[in-house]
Amino acid sequence: MRKEEEVFQTIILIAENDERVRAVLLNGSRASPNAKKDSFQDFDIVYVVTELDTFKSDHSWVEDFGEILIMQCPDQNPVYMEAHRENKFAYLMQFMDGNRIDLTLHVRKERESLDSLTEVLVDKDGQFNNLPASQESDYFVKKPSLEELNACSNEFWWVSTYVAKGLWRKEMPYARAMLEGPVRQMAKRMLSWSIGVEHDFRVNVGSQAKYLESYLSKERWDDYSYSYRNSNYDEMWSCLFTLCDLFIDVHREVASYLGYPYQSEEPYTHKKRNKNSILFLF
Repeated sequence: MRKEEEVFQTIILIAENDERVRAVLLNGSRASPNAKKDSFQDFDIVYVVTELDTFKSDHSWVEDFGEILIMQCPDQNPVYMEAHRENKFAYLMQFMDGNRIDLTLHVRKERESLDSLTEVLVDKDGQFNNLPASQESDYFVKKPSLEELNACSNEFWWVSTYVAKGLWRKEMPYARAMLEGPVRQMAKRMLSWSIGVEHDFRVNVGSQAKYLESYLSKERWDDYSYSYRNSNYDEMWSCLFTLCDLFIDVHREVASYLGYPYQSEEPYTHKKRNKNSILFLF
């Protein structure tokens, strides 16, 4: 595997030798002073360019970054809804040596639109002079409004009934999709708010709340991680109940700290801890 310095040298050299590239910006974990360093970190790079057409007309130019194992261009991939952005084009490149570069070409990148996690590697026109030091403020957990808190709770409980329905019908793919989709997302959101409360909303829990284990108590983490043990129907019922119990406790804590009224009309309570307590709405 090429060392970090070698990859950065390649990224910078390609930009310096191409007049269409006016600046090079580093985003992501490598621009964060708090991120743990390891060999799996991507190089999240922005090339500020004068135009896109000549780059997109022949993608072979990216081969100069190294021997590519697999590449994806999400802006021309119909799988992604954000395809065909006017002023951006991305190359996600996994190299044979284990390194990965996520390169975005961006036309007319303005200072005001920069991510707080930004380091300037090249600036041919002085557009990004005196840029503030890279820091994580854009990624801090945001304090929820009462409406956001209630909406999160409503979504969790509403879709939890879908999970129960799928389990009762023995429809594993459907039940799992609902559990690992909306229900899981709302649980992570509520847990993230609880961590935000503890750190005065100056904390970054990472993409998809990947740092939860680092911030939650061992007991709370054990409860949450248990909810992933769902290889059969009985386990999924147990995991759903565990997640519901956890959600109630965390919701109460967050609402109390923020001075918001706690809505306790969910279709499930500790006193009604059985399958019918979720299914009774149908």
